[in-house]
Parts: sequence; structure tokens; C-alpha cells
Amino acid sequence: MRIRRRIIEYSRGNNLHCFWRLYRWQKETGEGLWHDVLTFMMSRCAHRHGGYIGPDTVIKENLTLPHGLHGIFISRYAEIGENCWIYQNVTIGEVNRKAPVIGDHCLIGAGAVIIGGVKIGSHVKVGAGAVVNTDIPDGCTVVSQAVRVIGEKQKNEGCSI
Repeated sequence: MRIRRRIIEYSRGNNLHCFWRLYRWQKETGEGLWHDVLTFMMSRCAHRHGGYIGPDTVIKENLTLPHGLHGIFISRYAEIGENCWIYQNVTIGEVNRKAPVIGDHCLIGAGAVIIGGVKIGSHVKVGAGAVVNTDIPDGCTVVSQAVRVIGEKQKNEGCSI
């Protein structure tokens, strides 16, 4: 089974073994030239795969990226818990150097955006295309995005959303 898994991973073009090895080495080194060199190499490797994971991002164990780094942006100030799944084109962004803290065992669907200093609880599912900018308690499922009215029409005309 191990050989089969390696062949499948290689055929997808998501060979991230090098990236994760650089990530672990970069976290183990202290400040200095070696840390900077590893950060540069890690950033280049992530760019090659079409994504970005900040050098100071805290990722606990077993982050799963089923589609590789394709379109994924994770802020350098973000914290991601254990056993999380992140699909393609996800943005975990910051506002004023405050980034999301994501709990353990979370699933973040394709195209989701989590931004600002929000806290996502454990066992949370964020649906595809959802925009999250408020705290989410444990065990919830979040879908869609909040609707807001940008302008109002006259009384004679109906408001169609």
C-alpha cells in the first residue's frame, strides 16, 4: 500500500515531501542565516506548487492538503490545530497582524475565506465558498456568506437579492 500511495501522490504533481521537510527544519532552527535560507527555500517551494504558507505559521500535527498547495494562502500569524483538512483555493488571512486560530479536527472546504483574528473551534466544518469573519464555536458547520444590502431602491421598486 505504501508504494501505491507514493505513486498516486507523485502522479498528482503534489509532491510536498520536500516542502514539509523544509518546514520542519525551518521550525527547528533558531534565528540566523540558516533559518533565513530555509525560509527562502520553503517559500520558493510553496510558490512552485501555487500556494503560500507563512514562515511563522503554527501548524500542529497532520495537516492534510488533499489537493496540494494549489491556491492556498495561510497567513504567517495563523495557528492551525491537529488533523485539519484544507482544500484548494482557501485563504486564511490576517487583518492588522491578527490571523485566525483554527482548532483541531477541522475541515475547510474549497474556496473558503477565513479572515481576521477569529477563533474557529474544534470539529468545525467550513463549507466551500464560505466567508468567516466571526468566532465559530466547537462542532458547528458554517456555509455560505452573510447577505448584506448595499443600496436601497425606491418604494415603488422591489429589492431583489
